[in-house]
Amino acid sequence: MSSQNQKLSFLEKAGYSGGDAAANFVFMTMVCFQASFYTDVFGISAATAGTIILVARLWDAFFDPIMGVLADRTNTRWGRFRPWVLWTSIPWAVAMVLAYTTPHFGKPAMIAYAFVTNILLMTLYSANNMPYSALGAVMTGDMVERAKLNSFRFIAAITAQFVVVGVTLPLVFRFGGPAHDRQLGWQMTMGLWAALCLVLFLITFAVSKERIHPKPEQKTPPKQDFADLFKNDPWKVMFCTTLLLFSLIALMGSAQYSYYNYYADKAAFFDWLQKLHLTAPALAQGAPAPGGLLEWMGYIVHGDRANLADSNVSFVGYSIMSMIGKVVTVIVIVGSPFLARRFGKKAVMVGGFALSTLAYVGFYALKPTNITGMAIMTVLTSFVYAPTIPLLWAMFADVADYSEWKNGRRATGIIFATIGFALKAGLSLGGAMFLWLMSWAGYQANQPQTDQTLECIRRSSSVYLAILFAICTVLLIVYQLNKRLTIQMADELAERRKKFATV
Repeated sequence: MSSQNQKLSFLEKAGYSGGDAAANFVFMTMVCFQASFYTDVFGISAATAGTIILVARLWDAFFDPIMGVLADRTNTRWGRFRPWVLWTSIPWAVAMVLAYTTPHFGKPAMIAYAFVTNILLMTLYSANNMPYSALGAVMTGDMVERAKLNSFRFIAAITAQFVVVGVTLPLVFRFGGPAHDRQLGWQMTMGLWAALCLVLFLITFAVSKERIHPKPEQKTPPKQDFADLFKNDPWKVMFCTTLLLFSLIALMGSAQYSYYNYYADKAAFFDWLQKLHLTAPALAQGAPAPGGLLEWMGYIVHGDRANLADSNVSFVGYSIMSMIGKVVTVIVIVGSPFLARRFGKKAVMVGGFALSTLAYVGFYALKPTNITGMAIMTVLTSFVYAPTIPLLWAMFADVADYSEWKNGRRATGIIFATIGFALKAGLSLGGAMFLWLMSWAGYQANQPQTDQTLECIRRSSSVYLAILFAICTVLLIVYQLNKRLTIQMADELAERRKKFATV
């Protein structure tokens, strides 16, 4: 099939991107809020929560290769990967609500409920997201179109992340009612997000089309699929990079919530928000006042500046900083395809990770009262990391192409499934690691923290992230698929596919 026949319409790119937007309503809630939900709302200890998160996400990681084998061998009139987006959409929505519902059981039953619902949600996430990710690799073989498709996808994903980090806590507060019932607030908020996910998945299914197919006679046993992986050096590099990168992302999400909730000075944050006119004018005197951006978001920052211990200013601060980061990310990500065409995906990834290493080292130097510095570093870290986000998934598709180019067999599902294993294992390790570090440092939920705990939060938000970014940089330097080789593979594979591809 020619590259011209594999051009994607705006509707198909936008519709496909909705699936990743939906996935991020679970992913970002999991990364940013799941740890604090379990400890501060659900009511279990940090150590227990860490174990629950580790087990559920590790199960999800082990399920991904199984899902890859199933997806590669699915054969319907809708294709191999697309039908899974449809089949999992309703169960996904139900599991989202159950996982963030707090039942009133005894402690052992509560822990069991958290285990079961979290594992259920992670299983459905894998059954949906692994085929969804592989779908993007078979919609077109055109390298430029793939980069554009992934930019659409990640603009949608970052937009969803913006909504999650900026609006979830306000909605929890608002749905909690006058009694500030956070358990009810979380259940209602996740119900709203679940309904939105269902609609987005149906749109993705309706507008996407699979165009790249294995050879009709290809019947590779699963054992051969796995054997091919270990002959694929780019796959090995991307597996390790993904494991470390998503450990970093999980650690970052959990740590930064705690950073703004406990480390950042509330009084300094309150003053900073007032200078930006982000609070209602009379709040400084403790009187209720309508209007102001934060009240529109659903917050009520109550009390005067001298009595901030019981206020929601830390929630406000976290949401504002997170939204600043997401806005910068969306703006910068638009330029990612241009950078990839100009320098190649590998070069952009190496540069982005190296600069992120330096930026997060700088984050450690910030004092609790330096709120402006936190905002500047949020912009800087988002700016240097953003171009790498869509390119990572385009590189996974390149790895699948490399396997087909070298072996003559296409196994998109197993490539994405095993990379998905690394992704989920990384999320499990990063999320659990933070909770275990906090438990070791003496963390007590909803209480003032000790100096040891605050230092743990500070390092987890900066130094530890910089170390992981540095290792990822080294791994990408040895990655084989540079700009020249990916173009060569695309051209040669296009010629091969002309012999059996269907439009």
